[in-house]
Amino acid sequence: PPVPVPDHPIPHPRPFQRGDLRPFPDSSGTWRPTMGWKPRRRSGHHALGALAAAGIVLAATACSTPQAGDDGGDGGSEGPFTIGVSNGFIGSEWREQMLSVLEDSFTDYKSEEVVDELVVESADVDVNGQIQQIRNLIRSDVDAIIVNPNSPTALDQVFAEAADQGIEIVAIDQAVESEHVTNVVIDQAEWASISAEWLAGEVGEGGRIIAVNGIDGHPANEARWSGAQEVFDEAGVEVVANDYAEWDQSKGQTVTRDLLASNPDVDGVFVQDGMALGAMQALQSEDLATEVAITGEARVGYMKEWNKLRESDGDFSSIGVPNPPSVSVSALHVVVRMLQGEEFAGDALENGNTLHLPIPETVTDENFDERFAEVEDRPDAYAVDHHITAEEADGYFQ
Repeated sequence: PPVPVPDHPIPHPRPFQRGDLRPFPDSSGTWRPTMGWKPRRRSGHHALGALAAAGIVLAATACSTPQAGDDGGDGGSEGPFTIGVSNGFIGSEWREQMLSVLEDSFTDYKSEEVVDELVVESADVDVNGQIQQIRNLIRSDVDAIIVNPNSPTALDQVFAEAADQGIEIVAIDQAVESEHVTNVVIDQAEWASISAEWLAGEVGEGGRIIAVNGIDGHPANEARWSGAQEVFDEAGVEVVANDYAEWDQSKGQTVTRDLLASNPDVDGVFVQDGMALGAMQALQSEDLATEVAITGEARVGYMKEWNKLRESDGDFSSIGVPNPPSVSVSALHVVVRMLQGEEFAGDALENGNTLHLPIPETVTDENFDERFAEVEDRPDAYAVDHHITAEEADGYFQ
């Protein structure tokens, strides 16, 4: 029956045990016993007794995915594993694609009985909100957490809380400093430097540019701008103005338009992905699309405009460095192997906790036709994507 709750319903400060209440009340304000709850087993704290007693043997598949029942010989768990996701920003189509491809890959693992449930906490939140997201996942008794963090350091305490519960933690999209977290990321500074080097070559030494960046203080934005700024400084390119458009196409158009109004005599625009189409539209509205160089993005909407401008003006040039949303899939491959007890190869991690994924091939004028043909039927928001395969994930482990 419904159980009355005190007038200060505080979420449980420890992992659930059988018979505990849900972490949130129902629509009537009453907490009810969790239905179908079963204890989760932490990696490193149990063996293969249940499967051995049942005489179950699970064969490896051709894709070399670790199977439920594999111990890995190093304290790993048989699973199936419950995976949590903390996504603290939903203001971009990139994040939607990141979650969608993760769910698809999770379904494949679930069909092989490696995982059982994907618990997603996804909302626009500040650092405190993301801390609460992660604590919700801890209380949901997940075996691992994939987090797209809002800060490189401010989540350290809650990461430690999760690690104390035996939860594996993997950060994607941007690296964090916590010793309890394994970063599975592209190098964001290197990613931005590729576009910056192209733009510096277009405007030349002494060139004047404006910059349209993401979210002020966000770890990915800070790493990107640091990498780009280093390139511009070395090339003698002057950044006359810099503003933030929160990786939003509409805001990207508005910010670019305002920066152009204040700085009409510029040679180029440095803009991060998620905003390049908006920035291009601002240039087009001022008849500057073929006069001012702009770094682009490997997304279908921008590539469509790129294609039109190539056809109307043979001298138009741009660049698109893919920032793959499927980093979430790469992270899933990695964290499953961590849960199975696999150990990283000696040279796999940089700085002790960071696995740098390869940056996908850049879209350029030279390969544009081929790359555009691969994605032109996709929605405009679709980002050219890439993730490591299961076999490639194996290569990061002993």
